[in-house]
Amino acid sequence: MPSTTSTKPTALVVDDEPDICELLAITLERMGIRADTCGDVRTAREKLAKENYQLCLTDMRLPDGDGLDLVEWIQARGLRTPVAVITAHGNVETAVRALKLGAFDFISKPVDLQDLRKLVDNAMRLAAAQGQEGDTRLLGESAAMQDVRRMIAKVARSQAPVHISGESGTGKELVARMIHEQGSRQDRPFVPVNCGAIPAELMESEFFGHRKGSFTGAVSDKQGLFQAADGGTLFLDEIADLPLPMQVKLLRVIQEKNLRPVGATTEIPVDVRILSATHKPLAKLVEAGQFREDLYYRVNVIELRVPPLRDRDGDLFLLSEHILARLAADMQISTPTLGKDARAKLKAYPFPGNVRELENILERAITLCENSNITANDIHIKEGHTSISTSVTATSDLGDQLENIERDAIIKALQDARYNKTAAARQLGMTLRALRYRIQKLNIE
Repeated sequence: MPSTTSTKPTALVVDDEPDICELLAITLERMGIRADTCGDVRTAREKLAKENYQLCLTDMRLPDGDGLDLVEWIQARGLRTPVAVITAHGNVETAVRALKLGAFDFISKPVDLQDLRKLVDNAMRLAAAQGQEGDTRLLGESAAMQDVRRMIAKVARSQAPVHISGESGTGKELVARMIHEQGSRQDRPFVPVNCGAIPAELMESEFFGHRKGSFTGAVSDKQGLFQAADGGTLFLDEIADLPLPMQVKLLRVIQEKNLRPVGATTEIPVDVRILSATHKPLAKLVEAGQFREDLYYRVNVIELRVPPLRDRDGDLFLLSEHILARLAADMQISTPTLGKDARAKLKAYPFPGNVRELENILERAITLCENSNITANDIHIKEGHTSISTSVTATSDLGDQLENIERDAIIKALQDARYNKTAAARQLGMTLRALRYRIQKLNIE
């Protein structure tokens, strides 16, 4: 029986081929990790039940079962040991099944020692990350948000690609950051990218980098987003907006873990965890031929749905109070209160723009209110919006529209007052400090 008093981290290697067990054990020992080995599922279960391993590395094919059986057994008993599965080379389906069942990661045969070291390093960092407090930025006491936080904690322990779905304004990027910050890559880069904001002709260069002289304007070597996220997490926001040719190239990099910068003759390895998000129904885009099915299954190994604000019972006023306190601190004013009529007006509204829209509405209200009391008249919402919008896309830019209206009003007031801010603030019915804050917030020159 292995000793439980060793101060070294310990890994369990499960493989019925003694040569592979020995190779993996030697590699782990050189990394300062004590290796324990066995050759079947039954013995592995016995060992896992007796000792707290920091990593379990198991082959798929074993005499009395397979690696997936062991993954399921570990998950069913709530053991915190991260388990990685050794799969046959190119067997993507098995790797995806393992990740869906709760495997920490996978590695293909023949085992590349450099890839193994990266996997082990991630597992050791995961142990250090466990037990940390949840992120208070994801506010909400509703059952829906408690489920989201539990799901974040679960998927953070894995290296599996996660697709975050939800309407615009629900906080998908915040969820992605929390997954990164609670996982083994927390001390490595988190690189968010809006896939819809990159021009198609520059997309390959932005993602994979380029070499000097590879095209007109390439005056020096440039690192791509994948390289910037190496060792960490790449968050592909609005992944549905990727053009089909780029989807093919992205799929290959995810599968091969290698990329070739534009103009380069050789490939370079990259180690990133992929998180993605979109407010569009990705499965329907696959059916319509607008999103590749093979890429869909690679990025959607685990799906995490962020609920809309209207489905978060009891969270509206908790969020409102937090947002108002933050805005007031930024503006260096006392936190205003929400009057009963203002609360009633907010409660009756379905918030098609979700939390982002709530923030925009409260930002406007705090600049309009008098005597630190927000009334219904200070709450400007879309008139006649008494039912939930069926088109998420149609409402996704609502926050931007409100900001544009407010920007135009401030600019007009400044022009009418010959750029006297005190007079403009008086005309707008807000304090000078509030006006200065809004000018800075809206980037008004």
